[in-house]
Amino acid sequence: MKVTEGIMGMSVAIEVLDECDGSDIDEILDYFHQVDETFSTYKKTSEISKINRKELRIEDASPEVKKILRLCEETKSKTHGYFDIYVEGIIDPSGLVKGYAIAEAAKRFIKKGYKNFYIEIGGDVAIYGLKNGQKWKVGMRDPRDRRLTKGVLHLTNVGIATSGTYERGMHIYDPIRKKLANDVESLTVIGPDVYEADRFATAAYAMGKKGIDFLDTIDGLEGYMITRDGKEFLTENFRNFM
Repeated sequence: MKVTEGIMGMSVAIEVLDECDGSDIDEILDYFHQVDETFSTYKKTSEISKINRKELRIEDASPEVKKILRLCEETKSKTHGYFDIYVEGIIDPSGLVKGYAIAEAAKRFIKKGYKNFYIEIGGDVAIYGLKNGQKWKVGMRDPRDRRLTKGVLHLTNVGIATSGTYERGMHIYDPIRKKLANDVESLTVIGPDVYEADRFATAAYAMGKKGIDFLDTIDGLEGYMITRDGKEFLTENFRNFM
């Protein structure tokens, strides 16, 4: 069963190859809507918007918001400051929330006994089990021509996240140089789950060309980078997935 829907301003796709009556997928979609209502920086009623307008103190926020902000601070520390949700006093945790939400949805599926499925939001994917007896195939789009691919990945039981200009244009902020990051065309990161892949992809993209070397220092992560001048860089074991 495969379902697609627009949530968080992006395309959400869920495919379950095990027997599924659809209600479990609806539950996951409802969860994503809830995440959007809570963390959106565009919806005036979200907790994040209220915090930014100083109508809600962080200490009075919901437990999930407090958890996400805590994870963001932890990620900032692990990335030497390159992952920072504060830009000119405004909080934007979207560089972590999407991967976190997908990973949490995958846990819910696994708890219900599903083994073969994928969940995708805006190019970030949780992939589990097999499709037709083989690993799932994921194409890497060419950032300069979306009709083309740079290769096909063969994946199972991992998360994959891509930071770049595909969905939202240039939008990742470099908190060290205090400007939008523009050295990298696209960066694809494979990790043990999509939460890890997403948060470190955001930080490594902000680092520019040295982001690929940073990924090599994190156990369990592999990356593939295309820079603005068209050069390609891979971590040591990325080709094992191709």
